[in-house]
Amino acid sequence: MNWENRKCLCQDFARILGGMGSLDENDVCLVQKFRTIRFRILGRPTRSPLVTPQFFTFEDVDSRGRALNLGETVLLQEEVNPLLTELRKRDILVTAIHNHWLFEEPRAMYMHFESIEPPLEFARKVREAFKVLKD
Repeated sequence: MNWENRKCLCQDFARILGGMGSLDENDVCLVQKFRTIRFRILGRPTRSPLVTPQFFTFEDVDSRGRALNLGETVLLQEEVNPLLTELRKRDILVTAIHNHWLFEEPRAMYMHFESIEPPLEFARKVREAFKVLKD
């Protein structure tokens, strides 16, 4: 697949996920978006993109069109189990659930997930699974 085709695939991936996409010098497509949850850390309001990220990547598309797809999202504590269930229903492997911050309100959790499949299939599955999130 040539660079122009990879760039178009990256833009389609971003469009499905509703974020901004870019193809870097290592041929990794990165899509970023941010949730609008109002968090406080140490009693202070924060809008930092470090707190509210959703990141998605794909790389290394093989001859069958399959790639390594990775994702991470911030979640409210009560969203963890519903999203975990939805991703598993779609054969997306959840690899980590953890916190990043101390003394935040509401509780912010972060989920990482992955698959090897065509990137646009991954993007569609993630978009459907994310319907359980509040925003």
